Amino acid sequence: MIILGVLLVALVTLSIYYFLRTTPITNYPSKGTDVIAFGDSLVEGVGSTEGNDFVSLLSKKIGLPIINMGHAGDTTADGIARISQLDNYNPKVVLLLLGGNDHLKKIPLSDTHKNLAVLIENIQARGAIVILLGVRGGLFNDRFDTEFENLRDVYRTAFVTDVLGGIFGNSQYMSDAVHPNNAGYGIIAERIYPTLASVVE
Repeated sequence: MIILGVLLVALVTLSIYYFLRTTPITNYPSKGTDVIAFGDSLVEGVGSTEGNDFVSLLSKKIGLPIINMGHAGDTTADGIARISQLDNYNPKVVLLLLGGNDHLKKIPLSDTHKNLAVLIENIQARGAIVILLGVRGGLFNDRFDTEFENLRDVYRTAFVTDVLGGIFGNSQYMSDAVHPNNAGYGIIAERIYPTLASVVE
């Protein structure tokens, strides 16, 4: 009984600590109307068959249309160059997935970080919630994880870490060296769904 009591107190203490440390998400709840996915070939769904990209799968799961603004090959700088395309919509939630092509093109991580910050600020200025989708710069340790977490903390975005974890480099889930196949995109959708569902209420 004593051990059970100690565990209960510890659980309550941790719960209170977690509650107090929980930071509200910027612009939640949003007054916008459109759910948008903005990014590179992963958002576009390169490597999947029609309707099996993660954006289409998420749209089915939440029962709402998601506007796909993915463009293959885009770096974070390319994202900034076309972010004005959001002017055509009233964004409520924007899934932001960029950074992988920066790594492939050996763009300095500091530039990637700054560009993502510009994109987040632009989207949040529109009153939308940003769901930042993390990617890594390689299969093993790199600074991408830390940089994405820093952006989450500074801008109070919703966040899904390393969406390609366990997929990238696994032939079972890849259509080529860079892009997932249907199964891989299905895993990505499952990872994003809980976070997306929590902010589109």
